[in-house]
Amino acid sequence: MTEPAQLSDEDLLERAHQLRLLALRGHVDARGPAHSHEREVRRRFGSATTLRAALEPAPRPRRFQRLWSLFSGRRDSVN
Repeated sequence: MTEPAQLSDEDLLERAHQLRLLALRGHVDARGPAHSHEREVRRRFGSATTLRAALEPAPRPRRFQRLWSLFSGRRDSVN
């Protein structure tokens, strides 16, 4: 098996994911390699890998939308 440090970024992420799935399914031989691959992923990318996360934060609601929700909530509670 190729050492984790010798793999490309994409191959490392894919192999780490596959090995972790095998380890979670109970394959005893997959736990050690999964750990070493995940350790290499953390070394390369840091502790938080957000490869599929949105690049921009979610837009905040506009001020009038927040006010509208406040007023509509009060009106519903009065009726």
